Amino acid sequence: MIQRLKRWQAVLFAFTAVLTVTLSNCAPQTTAPTTGASPGNSPAGSTANASTLIFGAAGDPANLEPGNIEDSNSTYVQHQIYDRLIDYKPGTTDLEPALATEWTASEDGLTWTFKLREGVKFHDGTDFNAEAVKVNIERWWDPNNSLGFRDAGKDYAIWEGLFGGSKGNENSILQAVNVVDDSTIEFVLKNPFAAFPAAIASGYFGIASPDAIRKAGADYGTAGSVAVGTGPYKFVEWRTGDRIVLEKNPSYWKSGFPKTEQVVFRFIKEPSARLAELRAGSIDFTIDIAPDQLNELKSDPNLQEVRRPPFNVGYLALNTSYEPLAKKEVRQAIAMSLNRKAIVDSFWSGLATSDGFFMPPSLKQFYDASQSDYEYNPDQAKKMLADAGYPNGFDLELWYMPVSRPYFPTPKPIAEAFAADLGAVGIRVKLNTKDWAAYLDDRLKSPGYQAFMLGWTGDYGDPDNFLYYHFGPGGTKDIGDWKNPQAFKLLEDARKESDQAKRVQMYSQVEKIALDEAVRIPVVHSEPLLAQRSNIANWQPSPFGSESFETVEKGSLGIEFRCFYVLYQQTRQHPLRQLQHSLRGQ
Repeated sequence: MIQRLKRWQAVLFAFTAVLTVTLSNCAPQTTAPTTGASPGNSPAGSTANASTLIFGAAGDPANLEPGNIEDSNSTYVQHQIYDRLIDYKPGTTDLEPALATEWTASEDGLTWTFKLREGVKFHDGTDFNAEAVKVNIERWWDPNNSLGFRDAGKDYAIWEGLFGGSKGNENSILQAVNVVDDSTIEFVLKNPFAAFPAAIASGYFGIASPDAIRKAGADYGTAGSVAVGTGPYKFVEWRTGDRIVLEKNPSYWKSGFPKTEQVVFRFIKEPSARLAELRAGSIDFTIDIAPDQLNELKSDPNLQEVRRPPFNVGYLALNTSYEPLAKKEVRQAIAMSLNRKAIVDSFWSGLATSDGFFMPPSLKQFYDASQSDYEYNPDQAKKMLADAGYPNGFDLELWYMPVSRPYFPTPKPIAEAFAADLGAVGIRVKLNTKDWAAYLDDRLKSPGYQAFMLGWTGDYGDPDNFLYYHFGPGGTKDIGDWKNPQAFKLLEDARKESDQAKRVQMYSQVEKIALDEAVRIPVVHSEPLLAQRSNIANWQPSPFGSESFETVEKGSLGIEFRCFYVLYQQTRQHPLRQLQHSLRGQ
């Protein structure tokens, strides 16, 4: 008995030593703030400073100017700076009030009236009101608006894509914007558009301070200038290629929000680098982790996988203004030469599908079940190219994005796989890329790219958002102004139609036309993989690709969990555990 007690004393003494060393090694290493240090500068920021959130972004935003963006790098930052008239309930496709408290349509569906929230201020102290909304809408919609600065290259393409065209264009849905009083604004439409509130709630259309726009001029929203909204965080600085720093809006109209004093967006282009920084604790949460890193993510007890609801499409676009892509048979041969299912299996690790539909599976109620995808058939593709006049193939410039996206998490290797498949049928591919903002802008400058990779994460839960924007009037500038009168009419009619069964028929017909024309070849619908450290709470990713961080909080749970996990592992493998087992056997 005495001998056993002595052995247990030895075990407890050694165990205490292990415990002391382990807890001292895994305790948070706090540092005192350095006078004059820029926010978020410390790589230890995520564990040392609970008042600052550090987000690993996939790259610089194109700009911070609402209505003049199309990418989620930009909408992510803009979601923090600006509010929209209407928002979406966190993690859902359901509308909820934001700067507008209510909205109603006239009986004929042509006039929408929005009642606005009173007492809201922009970050510069000026008043939010109906006139401020009118200024924002008109600069996006009216090509002659003096605050649109179109002579500086601004095009507001997203407005034309979602709402048919700019002021004066026969396809423009919007006909007038009227200020009824300080807290009431009215939108007059050309035709009924039931999805108008959902479209105006898109993350692109934050409301900016008119006074700030006037003062900054054409530089508004660019690096080195300003960005002023009514949102949860205020813009502080933008270091191109490095980070954007935001600080809490102390006068935010949502009581008790945001939950942190600062948000820092760090630009980390490579998914593997973002995961490495997350593991090191130098960022708190991040997006677009490469699917093949899922097991690595799961193996780290300090990290948690987060999945965004799948609501996207990644595609290969073919510009019809170039020969030989002007020939439909050539575009169809390209679709047939790409082993898309094998590519998706190789690069998405089971977190994606490829089905030939441009709309994502969450909208499959609008699918025509009889529609089938192009068969992977390189021999038939070669024959089609020869019959089209290209027996020896041709040269093709294929552009891939320089940043990872939810639909294309590793763009360059995927582009190389495309090039290999195309090379097998005689199409000699040259791969190109450029800066993200220029990549987006230059595809719209005539004649545009020959072929390019891009994708789309839905802005609202309706086929209109996927099909009208990419195949409707005003949405095909980047593919040589491709036109299909039948598709255009179907898309316009579907916007006016209230009978759901008829809308299903219309959109399924558009999908068939899109498949046949092969101007935007759908490659993938992905379930984006995100990640956070275990001490992050209340992050609710949106199906639409970006969301406000006003609810996100950071605590010490991740540090404590790591300590006890390390302790468990060390004691589980420590020789003293074997001694404990032997003592139990005596």
